[in-house]
Amino acid sequence: MSWIDKIKAGIDSKKAVKDKDLWAECKKCGEQIYIAELETNLNVCPHCDYHFRLATRQRIHQLVDQGTFKECDPYLASADPLKFKDTKKYKDRIKSLAKKGVPNDAVVTGCGSVEGLPIEICVFDFSFMGGSMGSVVGEKITRAIERATANNSALVIASSSGGARMQEGIFSLMQMVKTSSALSKLSETKTPYISILTDPTMGGVSASFSMLGDVILAEPGALIGFAGPRVIQQTLKQKLPEGFQTAEFLLEHGLIDNVVHRKDLKPVIARLLQMLKNNSSGESSKMKEPRLTKPAELLGA
Repeated sequence: MSWIDKIKAGIDSKKAVKDKDLWAECKKCGEQIYIAELETNLNVCPHCDYHFRLATRQRIHQLVDQGTFKECDPYLASADPLKFKDTKKYKDRIKSLAKKGVPNDAVVTGCGSVEGLPIEICVFDFSFMGGSMGSVVGEKITRAIERATANNSALVIASSSGGARMQEGIFSLMQMVKTSSALSKLSETKTPYISILTDPTMGGVSASFSMLGDVILAEPGALIGFAGPRVIQQTLKQKLPEGFQTAEFLLEHGLIDNVVHRKDLKPVIARLLQMLKNNSSGESSKMKEPRLTKPAELLGA
């Protein structure tokens, strides 16, 4: 290759990289989408409505009223209780993610409001080890639940996770019990909890707090389940039904309450919170209202 051909090839490769940064290919319909158009459309394909994964901060910006979000516990970071090592040390994985500017762990929590209604919100970050749930994730979610309980603020959790984090072993599995126990106390106060299942919501996350919402919503096409469909098919040695473990399949079989397009999530959540809040306050007022019992009623007359 001559020097002029090498220069030309270098220019072409740089142009290809630049073009790649400007366009995204839809995994469902295969259409090329201009990145700016995709971001404007909340990372939803304008041709087929395929829902790309949404970055954590984008999700928060979409759901929470502008200027109201305040992050809580941002500095909690994972330890290495098992001194775990596979192809790479666990602590080195954490460090490398920190260098890339990824948050300290797989969930961002905080408080804010949705159309004026106060909420505690937890949003998973799939870019951090596949949104896996370790001790920090469990602790941050539990703290958010406890704040919601103490402040009588509604709780909203948007899940996107591959499940429990194997690098923390039993410590990650304990978070299933920890978060579920905190939610039982939240339920006693009749504080609303809305769970949003996004692609994917699997493993220990789907087997605990994400499926315990008063209302469970999912985005279109989200993969939701415990084990993956390939593992299940290999175990059962049977062909799985069409669309198995998708949000639509779960809705059809009564496991979730509704499938909601991303652009409609905020208004739907606001309406639900208003309804649940009114219902809860109505029940509370009835419980607090003294009932005058006549002597004849005491005697069963």
